Amino acid sequence: MIDAWIEWMAATRLSAMMLDSAWTWPLAETVHFAGLVLLAGTVGLFDLRILGLGRGIPPVAIHRLVPFGVLGFVLLVATGALFVFGTPDQYFHNAAFRWKLALLGLMGANAAFFYAMPYRALTRLGADGDAPRSAKVCAALSLTLLAAVMFCGRMLTFFRPIDGGS
Repeated sequence: MIDAWIEWMAATRLSAMMLDSAWTWPLAETVHFAGLVLLAGTVGLFDLRILGLGRGIPPVAIHRLVPFGVLGFVLLVATGALFVFGTPDQYFHNAAFRWKLALLGLMGANAAFFYAMPYRALTRLGADGDAPRSAKVCAALSLTLLAAVMFCGRMLTFFRPIDGGS
């Protein structure tokens, strides 16, 4: 089933565009990196404030930057999809890619929990206020998962299948 999916993706115009142009892949990598900077910079800063760094700044003031992180995530997903279409066999048969997807799922679950539960308490927190323990756990988990996703992304090239198989 996966091999049929890989064959279909590799036969698309999108795959050809990624592989046949000298500029498409490097441009996508540049945009991918910009998305990573936006995501890690804004969400990471917010998480660090929740953990107690940057006291004197209300968490809601930093949270206003999070939409830039969402934009970064959208850029990451879009360019990541381009990479997968470019060489699907190098992704679907790659343990680092599977780990990355699983960790991204955990990041999403953590974010959903954060906004469903502890975030409300942060909206009332003053500049010198201390975040609740549940928010701190979510923030620490967010930073840890982000670092793990970045590590898996970097490891993609080191665990690249040679023959397209697992």
